[in-house]
Amino acid sequence: MIENKQIAIIGLGYVGLPLAIEFAKKYKVVGFDINADRIAELNKIEDQTYEANLIDLKNVLVDTNDSAGLTLSFKLSEITRCNVYIVTVPTPIDSHKYPDLAPLLEATKMLGSILKKGDLVIYESTVYPGCTEEDCVPLLESVSDLRYNVDFFCGYSPERINPGDKINTLTKIKKVTSGSNPEIAKEVNDLYASIIVAGTHLAPSIKVAEASKAIENAQRDVNISFVNELALIFDKMEIDTSDVLAAAATKWNFLNFKPGLVGGHCIGVDPYYLAYKSESLGYKPEVILSGRRVNDNMGMFIANKIIKMLIARKKAINGGKVLILGFAFKENCPDTRNTRVIDIYKELLSFSLTIDVFDPWANAEAVQQEYGINLINKEALKSYDAIILAVAHSQFLDLDYTALKQPDGILFDTKSFINRSLVDARL
Repeated sequence: MIENKQIAIIGLGYVGLPLAIEFAKKYKVVGFDINADRIAELNKIEDQTYEANLIDLKNVLVDTNDSAGLTLSFKLSEITRCNVYIVTVPTPIDSHKYPDLAPLLEATKMLGSILKKGDLVIYESTVYPGCTEEDCVPLLESVSDLRYNVDFFCGYSPERINPGDKINTLTKIKKVTSGSNPEIAKEVNDLYASIIVAGTHLAPSIKVAEASKAIENAQRDVNISFVNELALIFDKMEIDTSDVLAAAATKWNFLNFKPGLVGGHCIGVDPYYLAYKSESLGYKPEVILSGRRVNDNMGMFIANKIIKMLIARKKAINGGKVLILGFAFKENCPDTRNTRVIDIYKELLSFSLTIDVFDPWANAEAVQQEYGINLINKEALKSYDAIILAVAHSQFLDLDYTALKQPDGILFDTKSFINRSLVDARL
């Protein structure tokens, strides 16, 4: 058992920062991130992800006792004294939709260089089943020259952060835990149980814990793909999908998922990790991949629907003015990672339309750097031939759509969010 735990959280994004704050209420914690600007921002009690409780952040940064508190650093030397390392770095996909483990393996290599006898490394980053022990552990061993389950130990506890959700926060979501042997599994479980009010679930192995995370999001992805496919079918039948779902939802066991764009760093990514591992073992997961294809094509469907509606209303396509409302991957959240709104934007741009994008949550500088799109502010809104509500930010309920939409213009609501009397079409 590790006495006098000193915890290092590796990566201070949507997952790592809330975790660092909660652990710092009970333990000595170093929050580590290679981005020096991120460390400077947090030391000023600011958080561009909006995930942190800033009062809690301020309180834990004020080190009032010897047994708890948070220190922030981008210097590797600051975490060498720690004995528990929790890795929360991103695990995206590449342009071919294969797992991109570069951030995870770089963090692992870095930890291997400072790993000591008796240390515990816990991974929270989403991976395919087997990744921790097949990819990360050998790297830790080779860099540290220490032996797994003899000199150092590992655990896996998949993150369940829901960006933008201020109700189901870190401590209120049950946590799956696991460890590299029974004793370590209990230690990992007890560690998380000390901060997770909702309780923990101790999985029988690291691989089971990894798989549980992968299927959580793959299941949701498949369910959304089903209703997205229904939206494609009902569009041809000229039936409103939301009306159909509302009627079907009156049955007690109907799962009431909504159609829409599926992006972000979990639902739009994790199924590819599971599929990659499955295919490496010789099985092609038809249901998972077919669901991904449906969801990945929704942006193109929406864009082409807009083009057809503009043509039907004898609106000019070349040079026509379009407003896209929202660029984040979900409502009331600044996170634009893997946003599928970009699919709508690119398809409309190919028709030489003039496109404005307004998102009061997204970081304009980050969007410009990542996607090459200059977000406009509210004061720059004009009058448009077509308006697409892509993300259901609460601020969009207060817009004057009558003033924003030109005569015979189109308001397309992909989220069934706006007053229906104002809307020309819904997904």
